[in-house]
Amino acid sequence: MGSYYKLNLEERKNLGTSSARGIRRNGGILVNYYYGGEENQNLVIDKNSFFQAINSGNRVFEMDSKGESVYVIIKDAQYHPVTEEILHIDLMRVRRDEKMKISIPIILEGNAIGAIEGGIVTQTLNSIDVECFPTNVPENLIVDITSLELNGSISAADIELPKDVSLDTLSDTTLVVCNTPKAEEEPEESLEEGMIEGDESDGSDQSEDENKDSEKNEEKSDNK
Repeated sequence: MGSYYKLNLEERKNLGTSSARGIRRNGGILVNYYYGGEENQNLVIDKNSFFQAINSGNRVFEMDSKGESVYVIIKDAQYHPVTEEILHIDLMRVRRDEKMKISIPIILEGNAIGAIEGGIVTQTLNSIDVECFPTNVPENLIVDITSLELNGSISAADIELPKDVSLDTLSDTTLVVCNTPKAEEEPEESLEEGMIEGDESDGSDQSEDENKDSEKNEEKSDNK
């Protein structure tokens, strides 16, 4: 990676809930910058500026810290539980000469043999964790599923990784499967229907018995 998107951050002068609400009302996002051995910094970034950085496609960003250019990744983000608006992000410093752990999106490519035969392809994992240098972070990992057979699967160990990128996810983790579709079961005659028929039959017999009893009573009445 030859260039990095530069984040336009400002120092957060006031702390506390009231200050945080004011920052968010004015279109800002709270930022916490940290690195082992250094003091954490409370910063603010404009929401529009942050979205532009995300849409740049970069995974590693540049920022100024105490007059020095440093490189950071987004380590964590907090969202509003209802509106899903970003409330807070954590930036962690990385060094260009040290490998770091990062999650990389997986993109499927090709038409699986199993799908042609009627199978259903399901992606069970959307990203995997790898170790790499900040200068060599893949934008995504392409997985060719053309040879995926019916009832077959592709695991993390099957992915071809770029040079200097190593797998951090367990190698036997399943990424993609192609399963046989479930056969539709024929509807069976329910017991309730049988019970209803039986009830109707019983009702008919009972009605006949009642009629006979009624006739006998009428005969007795006439004889009197």
